[in-house]
Amino acid sequence: MPTPFDLLDANAYLRWREHKLAQAITNLDGLIVEIKDPAAVTPIERKELLSRCHRSNMAIYATHASVNENIVQRFGAQFGLERLDANWLAGEQGITRVTVCADDGQRQAYIPYTDRAIKWHTDGYYNPPKRQIHSMNLHCVQNAAQGGENRLMDHEIAYLMLRDESADCIRALSAPDAMTIPERTDETGVARAAQTGPIFSTGPDGTLHMRYTARTRSIEWKQDADTLAAVALLEKLLASDTPHIHHVLLGPGMGLLCNNVLHDRAEFNDDKQHPRMLYRARYYDRIAE
Repeated sequence: MPTPFDLLDANAYLRWREHKLAQAITNLDGLIVEIKDPAAVTPIERKELLSRCHRSNMAIYATHASVNENIVQRFGAQFGLERLDANWLAGEQGITRVTVCADDGQRQAYIPYTDRAIKWHTDGYYNPPKRQIHSMNLHCVQNAAQGGENRLMDHEIAYLMLRDESADCIRALSAPDAMTIPERTDETGVARAAQTGPIFSTGPDGTLHMRYTARTRSIEWKQDADTLAAVALLEKLLASDTPHIHHVLLGPGMGLLCNNVLHDRAEFNDDKQHPRMLYRARYYDRIAE
Protein backbone atom coordinates (compact mmCIF):
# COMPACT_ATOMS: atom_id res chain seq x y z
CA MET A 1 0.00 0.00 0.00
CA PRO A 2 1.37 3.49 -0.86
CA THR A 3 2.60 5.25 2.26
CA PRO A 4 4.07 8.68 3.01
CA PHE A 5 6.65 6.89 5.15
CA ASP A 6 8.46 5.55 2.09
CA LEU A 7 11.73 7.48 1.76
CA LEU A 8 11.59 6.96 -2.00
CA ASP A 9 8.25 8.75 -2.37
CA ALA A 10 8.99 12.39 -1.56
CA ASN A 11 5.74 13.70 -3.07
CA ALA A 12 3.56 11.46 -0.92
CA TYR A 13 5.51 12.51 2.14
CA LEU A 14 5.20 16.23 1.39
CA ARG A 15 1.44 15.95 0.86
CA TRP A 16 1.05 14.04 4.11
CA ARG A 17 3.38 16.44 5.95
CA GLU A 18 1.34 19.48 4.94
CA HIS A 19 -1.89 17.85 6.07
CA LYS A 20 -0.38 16.51 9.32
CA LEU A 21 0.99 19.86 10.45
CA ALA A 22 -2.22 21.65 9.53
CA GLN A 23 -4.30 19.22 11.61
CA ALA A 24 -1.95 18.55 14.55
CA ILE A 25 -3.22 19.57 17.98
CA THR A 26 -0.70 21.65 19.92
CA ASN A 27 -3.00 22.84 22.74
CA LEU A 28 -3.61 20.34 25.52
CA ASP A 29 -7.20 21.52 25.95
CA GLY A 30 -7.78 20.57 22.34
CA LEU A 31 -7.17 16.91 23.20
CA ILE A 32 -9.75 16.71 26.00
CA VAL A 33 -13.25 15.29 25.57
CA GLU A 34 -15.84 15.05 28.34
CA ILE A 35 -17.69 11.74 28.29
CA LYS A 36 -20.63 10.64 30.44
CA ASP A 37 -20.35 6.85 30.42
CA PRO A 38 -17.18 5.09 29.21
CA ALA A 39 -19.12 1.84 28.91
CA ALA A 40 -21.48 3.40 26.37
CA VAL A 41 -20.00 6.45 24.66
CA THR A 42 -22.45 8.48 22.64
CA PRO A 43 -22.01 8.88 18.86
CA ILE A 44 -20.97 12.51 19.38
CA GLU A 45 -18.44 11.59 22.10
CA ARG A 46 -17.03 8.84 19.92
CA LYS A 47 -16.74 11.19 16.95
CA GLU A 48 -14.90 13.76 19.04
CA LEU A 49 -12.45 11.20 20.43
CA LEU A 50 -11.80 9.70 16.99
CA SER A 51 -11.24 13.15 15.50
CA ARG A 52 -8.46 13.83 17.99
CA CYS A 53 -6.91 10.41 17.46
CA HIS A 54 -7.01 10.97 13.70
CA ARG A 55 -5.29 14.33 14.03
CA SER A 56 -2.75 13.57 16.76
CA ASN A 57 -2.98 9.81 17.43
CA MET A 58 -4.28 10.54 20.93
CA ALA A 59 -7.20 11.87 22.91
CA ILE A 60 -7.73 12.57 26.60
CA TYR A 61 -11.14 11.90 28.08
CA ALA A 62 -12.66 12.93 31.40
CA THR A 63 -15.58 11.26 33.14
CA HIS A 64 -17.27 11.25 36.54
CA ALA A 65 -18.41 7.64 36.09
CA SER A 66 -16.97 4.83 38.20
CA VAL A 67 -14.57 2.67 36.18
CA ASN A 68 -13.24 -0.86 36.68
CA GLU A 69 -11.42 -3.39 34.49
CA ASN A 70 -14.65 -4.47 32.83
CA ILE A 71 -15.54 -0.87 31.93
CA VAL A 72 -12.04 -0.31 30.54
CA GLN A 73 -12.46 -3.36 28.31
CA ARG A 74 -15.92 -2.22 27.12
CA PHE A 75 -14.59 1.27 26.43
CA GLY A 76 -11.82 -0.05 24.20
CA ALA A 77 -14.16 -2.33 22.26
CA GLN A 78 -16.13 0.71 21.12
CA PHE A 79 -13.02 1.83 19.23
CA GLY A 80 -12.25 -1.53 17.63
CA LEU A 81 -9.81 -2.52 20.36
CA GLU A 82 -10.31 -6.21 21.06
CA ARG A 83 -6.92 -7.94 21.14
CA LEU A 84 -5.49 -7.18 24.57
CA ASP A 85 -1.83 -7.80 25.29
CA ALA A 86 -2.19 -10.08 28.29
CA ASN A 87 1.34 -9.55 29.60
CA TRP A 88 2.46 -11.70 32.50
CA LEU A 89 1.79 -9.03 35.16
CA ALA A 90 -1.69 -8.15 33.89
CA GLY A 91 -4.92 -9.33 35.52
CA GLU A 92 -7.18 -12.06 34.23
CA GLN A 93 -8.78 -9.72 31.69
CA GLY A 94 -5.40 -8.62 30.35
CA ILE A 95 -5.67 -5.21 32.03
CA THR A 96 -2.91 -4.07 34.39
CA ARG A 97 -3.27 -2.14 37.62
CA VAL A 98 -0.31 0.24 37.61
CA THR A 99 0.43 1.21 41.19
CA VAL A 100 3.35 1.12 43.60
CA CYS A 101 3.93 -2.47 44.73
CA ALA A 102 6.45 -2.07 47.53
CA ASP A 103 5.57 -5.45 49.03
CA ASP A 104 5.56 -7.35 45.74
CA GLY A 105 9.15 -8.31 44.90
CA GLN A 106 8.19 -9.46 41.41
CA ARG A 107 6.56 -6.17 40.42
CA GLN A 108 8.88 -3.95 42.43
CA ALA A 109 11.66 -4.97 40.04
CA TYR A 110 9.88 -3.06 37.25
CA ILE A 111 9.82 0.76 37.19
CA PRO A 112 6.07 1.19 36.39
CA TYR A 113 5.31 -0.38 39.80
CA THR A 114 7.54 2.09 41.66
CA ASP A 115 7.33 5.85 42.24
CA ARG A 116 10.38 6.49 40.06
CA ALA A 117 10.40 8.41 36.78
CA ILE A 118 9.96 6.49 33.54
CA LYS A 119 11.88 7.80 30.53
CA TRP A 120 10.43 8.33 27.07
CA HIS A 121 9.17 5.15 25.43
CA THR A 122 6.40 3.49 23.49
CA ASP A 123 4.69 0.55 25.16
CA GLY A 124 5.77 -2.99 24.36
CA TYR A 125 9.12 -2.04 22.83
CA TYR A 126 10.40 -5.41 24.07
CA ASN A 127 7.61 -7.43 22.43
CA PRO A 128 8.19 -9.63 19.35
CA PRO A 129 6.75 -8.37 16.00
CA LYS A 130 3.64 -10.57 16.22
CA ARG A 131 2.79 -8.89 19.54
CA GLN A 132 3.41 -5.26 18.62
CA ILE A 133 1.44 -2.79 20.73
CA HIS A 134 -0.49 -0.47 18.44
CA SER A 135 -2.79 1.27 20.90
CA MET A 136 -3.29 1.87 24.59
CA ASN A 137 -5.82 3.12 27.12
CA LEU A 138 -4.44 4.52 30.37
CA HIS A 139 -7.21 5.34 32.87
CA CYS A 140 -6.52 7.18 36.13
CA VAL A 141 -8.39 5.98 39.21
CA GLN A 142 -6.25 7.94 41.67
CA ASN A 143 -3.41 10.35 41.03
CA ALA A 144 -0.38 10.80 43.29
CA ALA A 145 -0.22 13.33 46.11
CA GLN A 146 2.59 15.05 44.21
CA GLY A 147 4.12 14.50 40.76
CA GLY A 148 3.42 11.75 38.25
CA GLU A 149 2.94 14.05 35.26
CA ASN A 150 3.14 12.56 31.76
CA ARG A 151 4.61 14.03 28.61
CA LEU A 152 3.07 12.88 25.34
CA MET A 153 4.20 13.18 21.73
CA ASP A 154 2.57 11.89 18.57
CA HIS A 155 5.06 9.43 17.07
CA GLU A 156 4.10 10.58 13.56
CA ILE A 157 5.13 14.13 14.45
CA ALA A 158 8.41 12.82 15.84
CA TYR A 159 8.97 11.00 12.53
CA LEU A 160 8.12 14.17 10.59
CA MET A 161 10.49 16.38 12.55
CA LEU A 162 13.31 13.87 12.31
CA ARG A 163 12.80 13.36 8.57
CA ASP A 164 12.82 17.11 8.01
CA GLU A 165 16.14 17.21 9.80
CA SER A 166 17.71 14.21 8.09
CA ALA A 167 16.45 11.43 5.86
CA ASP A 168 19.54 9.47 6.92
CA CYS A 169 18.20 9.57 10.48
CA ILE A 170 14.95 7.88 9.40
CA ARG A 171 16.87 5.38 7.30
CA ALA A 172 19.04 4.42 10.28
CA LEU A 173 16.10 4.14 12.68
CA SER A 174 14.20 2.00 10.18
CA ALA A 175 16.98 -0.58 9.91
CA PRO A 176 15.89 -4.06 11.05
CA ASP A 177 18.78 -4.22 13.52
CA ALA A 178 18.63 -0.68 14.91
CA MET A 179 17.84 -1.61 18.53
CA THR A 180 18.10 -4.83 20.53
CA ILE A 181 16.43 -5.54 23.85
CA PRO A 182 18.47 -8.32 25.53
CA GLU A 183 16.76 -11.43 26.82
CA ARG A 184 15.12 -11.46 30.22
CA THR A 185 15.91 -14.41 32.45
CA ASP A 186 14.40 -15.77 35.64
CA GLU A 187 15.00 -18.74 37.89
CA THR A 188 13.69 -21.11 35.21
CA GLY A 189 15.85 -19.77 32.37
CA VAL A 190 14.98 -17.43 29.47
CA ALA A 191 11.64 -15.77 30.23
CA ARG A 192 11.75 -13.49 27.18
CA ALA A 193 14.05 -13.88 24.20
CA ALA A 194 16.16 -10.98 22.93
CA GLN A 195 14.26 -8.74 20.51
CA THR A 196 16.00 -6.95 17.67
CA GLY A 197 14.14 -4.62 15.36
CA PRO A 198 13.63 -1.13 13.93
CA ILE A 199 12.41 2.01 15.64
CA PHE A 200 10.16 3.03 12.75
CA SER A 201 8.25 0.52 10.63
CA THR A 202 5.07 0.44 8.56
CA GLY A 203 2.33 -2.14 8.69
CA PRO A 204 0.48 -3.79 5.79
CA ASP A 205 -2.05 -0.95 5.95
CA GLY A 206 0.69 1.67 5.55
CA THR A 207 0.42 3.05 9.09
CA LEU A 208 3.49 4.02 11.08
CA HIS A 209 4.62 2.06 14.14
CA MET A 210 7.30 3.22 16.55
CA ARG A 211 9.27 1.03 18.96
CA TYR A 212 11.47 3.05 21.30
CA THR A 213 12.85 3.46 24.79
CA ALA A 214 15.18 6.10 26.15
CA ARG A 215 16.48 3.69 28.77
CA THR A 216 20.25 3.34 28.77
CA ARG A 217 20.48 0.10 30.74
CA SER A 218 19.95 -3.19 28.94
CA ILE A 219 19.51 -1.50 25.57
CA GLU A 220 21.84 -2.30 22.69
CA TRP A 221 21.94 0.19 19.82
CA LYS A 222 23.50 -0.70 16.52
CA GLN A 223 27.04 0.59 16.79
CA ASP A 224 27.44 2.59 13.61
CA ALA A 225 27.75 6.34 13.12
CA ASP A 226 24.37 6.84 11.41
CA THR A 227 22.40 5.02 14.10
CA LEU A 228 24.14 6.74 17.01
CA ALA A 229 23.67 10.14 15.34
CA ALA A 230 19.97 9.37 14.76
CA VAL A 231 19.46 8.33 18.39
CA ALA A 232 21.11 11.56 19.55
CA LEU A 233 18.84 13.56 17.26
CA LEU A 234 15.75 11.85 18.65
CA GLU A 235 16.89 12.44 22.23
CA LYS A 236 17.43 16.12 21.41
CA LEU A 237 13.92 16.37 19.97
CA LEU A 238 12.34 14.78 23.05
CA ALA A 239 14.25 17.17 25.32
CA SER A 240 13.10 20.23 23.35
CA ASP A 241 10.31 22.69 24.09
CA THR A 242 8.39 21.96 20.89
CA PRO A 243 4.64 22.65 21.25
CA HIS A 244 4.05 19.13 19.92
CA ILE A 245 5.00 17.74 23.35
CA HIS A 246 2.02 17.81 25.71
CA HIS A 247 2.33 17.94 29.50
CA VAL A 248 -0.60 16.37 31.34
CA LEU A 249 -1.38 15.27 34.88
CA LEU A 250 -4.20 12.74 34.72
CA GLY A 251 -6.63 13.10 37.59
CA PRO A 252 -9.30 10.65 38.76
CA GLY A 253 -11.65 9.82 35.90
CA MET A 254 -9.25 11.03 33.21
CA GLY A 255 -7.73 8.73 30.63
CA LEU A 256 -5.50 8.59 27.60
CA LEU A 257 -6.67 6.80 24.46
CA CYS A 258 -3.91 6.61 21.87
CA ASN A 259 -2.17 4.78 19.06
CA ASN A 260 0.83 4.03 21.31
CA VAL A 261 2.33 7.50 21.18
CA LEU A 262 5.62 8.42 22.82
CA HIS A 263 5.20 9.08 26.53
CA ASP A 264 7.06 9.32 29.82
CA ARG A 265 6.21 9.71 33.52
CA ALA A 266 7.68 11.97 36.18
CA GLU A 267 8.56 10.63 39.61
CA PHE A 268 5.90 11.05 42.29
CA ASN A 269 5.08 10.91 46.00
CA ASP A 270 2.09 8.89 47.11
CA ASP A 271 -0.56 9.55 49.70
CA LYS A 272 -0.37 6.29 51.66
CA GLN A 273 -4.11 6.33 52.25
CA HIS A 274 -4.90 7.02 48.60
CA PRO A 275 -2.04 5.64 46.46
CA ARG A 276 -1.72 6.41 42.77
CA MET A 277 -3.42 3.78 40.60
CA LEU A 278 -4.16 3.55 36.90
CA TYR A 279 -5.64 0.88 34.67
CA ARG A 280 -3.53 0.12 31.60
CA ALA A 281 -4.93 -1.74 28.60
CA ARG A 282 -2.57 -2.42 25.69
CA TYR A 283 -3.79 -3.70 22.34
CA TYR A 284 -2.47 -5.29 19.17
CA ASP A 285 -5.11 -3.25 17.26
CA ARG A 286 -5.00 0.36 16.14
CA ILE A 287 -7.92 2.60 17.00
CA ALA A 288 -10.57 1.95 14.34
CA GLU A 289 -11.55 5.14 12.54
